[in-house]
Amino acid sequence: MSDDPRTLVSTDWLAQHLKDPDLRILDASWYLPNVGRDPEAEYREGHIPGARFFDIDDISDARSDLPHMAPPIEKFMSRMRAMGVGDGHQVVVYDGAGLLSAARVWWLFKLMGQENVAVLDGGLPKWLAEDRPTEDMPPIARERHMTVRFQNQLVRDVTQVAQASKLGEPQIVDARSAERFRGEAPEPREGLRAGHIPGSRNVPYDALLNDDKTMRSPKECRAIFEAAGLDLSKPVVTTCGSGVTAAILALALERMGHGAWSLYDGSWAEWGQFPTVPVATGDA
Repeated sequence: MSDDPRTLVSTDWLAQHLKDPDLRILDASWYLPNVGRDPEAEYREGHIPGARFFDIDDISDARSDLPHMAPPIEKFMSRMRAMGVGDGHQVVVYDGAGLLSAARVWWLFKLMGQENVAVLDGGLPKWLAEDRPTEDMPPIARERHMTVRFQNQLVRDVTQVAQASKLGEPQIVDARSAERFRGEAPEPREGLRAGHIPGSRNVPYDALLNDDKTMRSPKECRAIFEAAGLDLSKPVVTTCGSGVTAAILALALERMGHGAWSLYDGSWAEWGQFPTVPVATGDA
């Protein structure tokens, strides 16, 4: 792969830059509750040297009943300052699944106007498989100011997505599994209807990943999106269960040079609980 410090970097790239003074590494591991993994405990046991733990559920909008919605600007700035992440830093985000939740934090940084942020391709599993170093002590954080320029165009709410569903534009693409998309598998969160947003297309996020959880090439990703019926000359809204794996689709689109994408932050956790919005099932 070709390393791009604004989207995706390899383990080789990170190993070469590990001691750069302006590098900041974030462990953004997160799992669904039914997986039974504790990402913060795993971080304390061992992480890439210098990594700070980014808690997706904590660094979120506490006023919302929905899971880990994007935090208010002030909260994001204050948490990053305390973590010693700010202006002039190159940020690299990884997770313990390979490539799952790290893309969500990449999107959050993009939403806050930060450009120099990349996901570690293959994440911690690839790093460990290559017998690279880890440590069990958190780094000493020195506060650093972050200038935030919120990027409204990168996020969509339920009203905007409902309009897109009716009009067919922008296109909506769902990162959940085909079974959940069709309404054939139960949702992991209670109280949600089964199915998908009418008019949306389905690109399960893992279709964009290789066996080692690295991301497929931009050319391969483009073919997968097009096979799902997307016109990549037009804007795209990504969605999923709760706005996490939707960011993997967004990352793939960004790598492909598709600039007109946005993410539905509430995703199915919001749409699936609203009785007033329609739900489709099957492949339609």
